Amino acid sequence: MIHNFSELPISKYLAERLLANNFQTPTPVQSSAIPAALSGSDLLATAQTGTGKTLAFLIPLAERLLTTPGTGVRALVLVPTRELAIQVQQQYEQLRGKKLRSAALAIGGASERQQIAALRTASLVIATPGRLEDFLRRGLVKLSTTEVLVLDEADRMLDMGFLPAIRRIVSAVPRQRQTLCFSATLDPAVAHIVSDFVRNPQRIALGSTSKPAASVKLQAFEVASNQRLSLLIRLLDGEDGRSLIFVRTKRGADRLTRQLQQKGFRAGMLHGDRSQSQRNAALAMFQDGTVPILVATDVASRGIHVDDVAHVINYDLPQLAEDLIHRVGRTGRIGAEGIASVFVTHQERAEFRTLERTLGLKIEKVLAGDDLAVEERSGPVIVQGAPVQMTPSSKMVRLPGEVFQRYAAV
Repeated sequence: MIHNFSELPISKYLAERLLANNFQTPTPVQSSAIPAALSGSDLLATAQTGTGKTLAFLIPLAERLLTTPGTGVRALVLVPTRELAIQVQQQYEQLRGKKLRSAALAIGGASERQQIAALRTASLVIATPGRLEDFLRRGLVKLSTTEVLVLDEADRMLDMGFLPAIRRIVSAVPRQRQTLCFSATLDPAVAHIVSDFVRNPQRIALGSTSKPAASVKLQAFEVASNQRLSLLIRLLDGEDGRSLIFVRTKRGADRLTRQLQQKGFRAGMLHGDRSQSQRNAALAMFQDGTVPILVATDVASRGIHVDDVAHVINYDLPQLAEDLIHRVGRTGRIGAEGIASVFVTHQERAEFRTLERTLGLKIEKVLAGDDLAVEERSGPVIVQGAPVQMTPSSKMVRLPGEVFQRYAAV
């Protein structure tokens, strides 16, 4: 365990880079993981979201690249999402200065030509499994010189179905390597799979990975479905910092973002149907405060590291209980304080109680108030004085008088 980065057995150059970027006091996971990784042993580390795992593997990687000779792709970092890959690259840029080469990205949604050119000279590659496997299959990258493999957010990659791709990628990496595995959770099934990739690892487990950080105030509002927007606006009006709002669907993200913009809020959106340039721009504007509100699906619940998110709002309940922990983990990071709110509609009471039981939580209930405005919705179509009932599955409905009305689901 170390109490200051100055205690690390690292090169003077890297120590100066840490100091220049105001990295002085390590988090608990950094304090335990960095010395273990510097020793050359394999590592299996679990810690709550927002505890600084990225720097815990980047410092050992940078030190190896600085102080030991080698050619080709010497280090590979696998991550579940494009956004996380970009943010790992950005943090590496803070460390590398002028003595280390830039890291190459291998991710979807970005220029393939630029990525292929960068891979030719890269010592460090940061990649999502799907794109990297594609490059490997086409012979555009070789991993035969890789000395260190990092699996970041390992549980998330397995949840997303990347295990077959990861196995094929690992088979292209030398067996004699160092493997650093970082994860927010490590249930027995995940641990069994991960054990295939590490050899006699040092095991680091810090804090509960199934509970929000102690620095997060968690609260729940029971609210009518058609009053959620009014409650959200009230919360946003009282918030000075950045707010991250989670919804279940891409369509819901589009709709809510549009509603907030119409109410005068500077809001952006992040979901899987957005192009990579749109996703990058939304994150950049959220990070610098140009757009202080971001509406997102669960693509942002894991691996999106935005500093100083004041409030995470679960506009929709997550589909999986553990996703609530990852959503909430976007605030209260690295010891900062944050607020996480959960909206529970009357129809979702039973689902919410199940979520609490699953996570072993008792979330504080807060009165939403009885003066919330009711959101106006489009009413039924009236034909010859009679309402016609339509269902979301309807494509075409025959109305009285041979009148046809196309139904578009909202």
